[in-house]
Amino acid sequence: MTSTNTVLKESKILIIQSAFIGDVVLTLPLVQQLSKTFPHFSIDVIVIPRSAEVLRNHPAINNIIIYDKYGIDKGIKGFLRLLKFIKSEHYEIAFIPHRSFRSALLAYLGKIKRRIGFNKSVGKILYTDIVKYEKGNHEIGRNLSLLKPISKVKIIKEPPLLYPTSADIVFINKILFEEEILDTSKLIGVAPGSVWNTKRWTKEGYFQLIKKLVSMNFIVCLIGGKDDVVLCEEIVSAIGTGRVFSTAGKLSLLQSAELIKRCKILVSNDSAPIHIAAAVGTPVVAIFGPTVPAFGFAPIGKLDSVIETLNLKCRPCAIHGGKKCPIGTFECMLKIKHELVYDKIMEVYHKSMEMRYQEL
Repeated sequence: MTSTNTVLKESKILIIQSAFIGDVVLTLPLVQQLSKTFPHFSIDVIVIPRSAEVLRNHPAINNIIIYDKYGIDKGIKGFLRLLKFIKSEHYEIAFIPHRSFRSALLAYLGKIKRRIGFNKSVGKILYTDIVKYEKGNHEIGRNLSLLKPISKVKIIKEPPLLYPTSADIVFINKILFEEEILDTSKLIGVAPGSVWNTKRWTKEGYFQLIKKLVSMNFIVCLIGGKDDVVLCEEIVSAIGTGRVFSTAGKLSLLQSAELIKRCKILVSNDSAPIHIAAAVGTPVVAIFGPTVPAFGFAPIGKLDSVIETLNLKCRPCAIHGGKKCPIGTFECMLKIKHELVYDKIMEVYHKSMEMRYQEL
């Protein structure tokens, strides 16, 4: 621990992460490490409304500040409202994993003394401490590297942690009871959606995969938000018979986390659910299309696995994917067959069950 720790006594800390749900989840290890290293810190986090819930009940977070930059806070009026609040709180340090100019400007105009962010940020000129954004590192490690300017304590990479309430647990118990699922040993979660269209594996792929799973007596629960309701209903209808049900649009984020925790495996595109699964310890089979694990957003568990189409010259095409394939072939997803995904699920499932037996 450096002498900086003495200077930072009783500091108020602000973390600005107004990106997507998955990005917020991957920021939690930074919050957790800060809380352990500097237990006297008071930590506030700025997030957008749809990401706020994953932070609720987290013991390391003092205050969740909601910035509805796409809604009621859109434009200069909302920016100034938030800025006024930041100034009134007299923060000593801002950690800014979000690399937008707006995030940097909030910290600068908010008169926060130390502003720590990445050299890839468009607002880096407004920082007091600039940390190298390591492309080959996982996003959790990159976020943790923001601690370097204030501490020489060994940074330990750890998973994010989520805290569903007792009410969330009871709610999921009720859903499982209603679905007559008394034994979750063959429960598999499937999250087929994504904000980005090209990150979605094909509907036909999911149809065939889930048909195979239910034919082998697995129970499949579909997980997603309001935007995934239609897709999940189409999948349920296509299966026709078998144990498959959809919770899309019916659960809060922490309820979804609790449901994923009950699953033996989660199958998901490169999207927020794989990071939620990491936070609750559920093994993941992740399907990557236009994006690649090297971007730093792959699942991190010991049993986690990534399925992708290798040796395509067009891949990766973008860090987030897009609305449609830029060259019109969509080979990265079309070449992934359900048999391959099923075999990988079985491999992970059996390894997971073996580990559970060894722990008993």
